[in-house]
Amino acid sequence: MTTQALLSQLYDTPETDIIEQIRSLKSELGDKVLILGHHYQREEVFAFADVTGDSLKLAQKAAETSAPYIIFCGVHFMAETADILTGDDQAVILPDLAAGCSMADMADDEQVNRCWRELSEVINPDECVTPVTYINSTASLKAFCGEHGGIVCTSGNARRILEWSWGNREKILFFPDQHLGENTALAMGIPDAEMIIWDPALPLGGNTPEAIEKAKLILWKGFCSVHQLFKPEHSDTMRKNHPGIEILAHPECSREVCETADFVGSTEMIIRHVSEAPSGTSFAIATELNLVNRLRLQFPDKPVWFLSPMVCMCSTMFRTDPQHLCAALTSIRDGDITHQITVPAQQKRWAKLSLERMLNLG
Repeated sequence: MTTQALLSQLYDTPETDIIEQIRSLKSELGDKVLILGHHYQREEVFAFADVTGDSLKLAQKAAETSAPYIIFCGVHFMAETADILTGDDQAVILPDLAAGCSMADMADDEQVNRCWRELSEVINPDECVTPVTYINSTASLKAFCGEHGGIVCTSGNARRILEWSWGNREKILFFPDQHLGENTALAMGIPDAEMIIWDPALPLGGNTPEAIEKAKLILWKGFCSVHQLFKPEHSDTMRKNHPGIEILAHPECSREVCETADFVGSTEMIIRHVSEAPSGTSFAIATELNLVNRLRLQFPDKPVWFLSPMVCMCSTMFRTDPQHLCAALTSIRDGDITHQITVPAQQKRWAKLSLERMLNLG
């Protein structure tokens, strides 16, 4: 049976039966399979993950596991990262190949290579620029960083990565998320005068040679389509309606939103902050809806609100449903692997170098 035919059959099956099938398949396959689940996954999928976490934690677990099959309940770049960090005898499976990332699509290897060439018209980037890619990027951009002395970062370790990068070279090219780079640099005391935005649609990214020479941080014009929906006025409204509330924001939010927050941090840091707070503390959180709803259920003694009045959910993460997870497990059981993610060998070698640089920093 083809994957499409199996999925059609599963969509005609009551979801309670599918949940039981997943339980049975997991039990049958045992330690042959490791399921990694990102925090933004829907609850009915998240519940089956052997390891849950943000991009950094899941990358670390991918590097550590010896399981022959890894099902990554996340998006495409995450499965690529897992394939880069695992052995040739391991298969990484993305349940739904349509689960992508709009941010990762905002910088491709052609654009970044063109940026590097344009920078070379003004400075020598191979001598003075460290390329840093957010983990929310394609394997080809991780490979670019590996080949050019650069590194990968996550929202949880961005400050440490920027410190390492400036310790090696005087400038950083940070892509694809402008906001994570900007918010991290501001928290480190980097002034606006030393940061510029690189718009890949414009010559020299829309900058003058003088601005490039002066810049310490070159920020790619990219963003998360979920986190850009939060606005500063949402914080104002929340504080007015709920005096004393703490506002927590993910650093992928805009600078203006983060400036209104009491705490800015990665998903793991937000979870830890809520878990360690005294009972009765109330929070308004600016990050993906599934995570916020999970915190609300996990900590009933701490009122948790979603900062935005709109639904800010990662629609591509939501594509991984019980039907696709069941189909992935079935393909492993039947020995007919589908939706395997494989990074080309040459690209994998350079990308692994940039990831290992990050992981070696702890």
